[in-house]
Amino acid sequence: MTEQPAAPYLDAVIGYGTRGPGRFHVPGHKGGQGADPGLRFGLGDRALWLDIPQDIWGVDLGPSPTPYEEAERLAAEAHGAARTWFLTNGATQGNHALCLALAPLGTQVVAQRNSHASLVDGLVLSGGVPAFVPPAYDAELGMAHGVEPGALRDALAAAPDARAAFIVSPTYYGMAADVAACAEVAHAAGVPLIVDQSWGPHFGFHEALPPSGLSQGADAVLTSTHKIAGSLTQSAMLHVGHGDRVDPAAVARAIRLVRSTSPSSLLLASLDGARRQMALHGEQLLHETLEAIEACRAKLATIPCLALVDSSFVGRPGIAGYDPLRIVVDVRETGRTGYEVAEALRRSYDVIPELATQATIVFLVGLAERRETLLRLAGDLEEVVKRIAVAGSIAPIVRPPATLRNEMAVAPRAAFLGENEEVGVDDAVGRVSCESIAGYPPGIPALLPGERISAETVVYLRELVSSGARLHGASDPRFERVHVLVED
Repeated sequence: MTEQPAAPYLDAVIGYGTRGPGRFHVPGHKGGQGADPGLRFGLGDRALWLDIPQDIWGVDLGPSPTPYEEAERLAAEAHGAARTWFLTNGATQGNHALCLALAPLGTQVVAQRNSHASLVDGLVLSGGVPAFVPPAYDAELGMAHGVEPGALRDALAAAPDARAAFIVSPTYYGMAADVAACAEVAHAAGVPLIVDQSWGPHFGFHEALPPSGLSQGADAVLTSTHKIAGSLTQSAMLHVGHGDRVDPAAVARAIRLVRSTSPSSLLLASLDGARRQMALHGEQLLHETLEAIEACRAKLATIPCLALVDSSFVGRPGIAGYDPLRIVVDVRETGRTGYEVAEALRRSYDVIPELATQATIVFLVGLAERRETLLRLAGDLEEVVKRIAVAGSIAPIVRPPATLRNEMAVAPRAAFLGENEEVGVDDAVGRVSCESIAGYPPGIPALLPGERISAETVVYLRELVSSGARLHGASDPRFERVHVLVED
């Protein structure tokens, strides 16, 4: 890898934004002078100076490689990719593009059942048809892990016409799948392996972390740089590996279709800066952060009624590695749900976790998190537990959704775009869903567009609602009514 001290796109945007050019182009605030005073105060004039459009000479126009082209090339090099694209609509944009490139109209793919909703949305756009592989599942914690290689092998054998396999690693909880083994399985079946590594943009930059998907044989990987690696919200990257199973030209064509013609220079510049920081200082920043996390974990381990979900889980089904930048706390022995503990933290200390479930709370740690901040978190959690804990233990979450087997009656595209009507859920049994509904926890879709609604699914979703889970994607969060396809 060549040296990476430059951030060519970031530097070019700063150069243009601060030299006082005649801004007779969009955006209309003209570097801030036309912006609302409150916005100017909140963002500062510097940010508004740097808010520039595409097609500025010396930034993304001019002799090749332009600063923008060089920024993406450096990102590819840093991540071990053959080609990298900056995304300004998050990893969502990458999933949409990959579906358009790899799952065109009528073709089949195998996908992890709890893939991000944007993957199903991408299939709606492309017209591809999914066959699902369930993740490993911890019924007591209500926690989905990665896909087991054997499960992927079975799913591919059952879908011999599949064009690609999509898996998720790491999970929301920081659990990494055996990507290397899954890549072997996919390649033996003659298909590329696509890894949604959105929660692991820092993988590969420190030996204490799981390796990156590309280094384990994945053919394309999504990384949500903004989640942990320091770029601005909504910015991400899509990486294609050096093999020939994914055509970069096809991906580039699809990205042009789903990319705004007015991408935010602030988001793009933040990706360039985040790449530079990870390439130059990521290992040391992660080292310091990991030391701070260990101090926090040591404190949490002394608190009665709490247990840590951590590297001790490695080796269980679907778990080949663990990301320590997720502090996952099992709160069941407090006699309170994760929702209740999280609400007490918010009300008493203004502490906002990444995720609360019936059994756990997930705290997301970013680069350069300070030791004192994490120790304060442990102290705040200790005080909350002392105050609200009660005798008893929270019962395990409702039965695992892997027991649900829905028939894919029509392609997601046909269900989503077809004529639909809203009916009571009892009247929806036997009808085709037009909605994508996943309960959090456990985050595994119980119903997807194109699937026939069973009585079992209705019972399951009602159980989730009564347990306090929220239904992501449901038009009616109370799950009293649902949109179904009007069939002839």
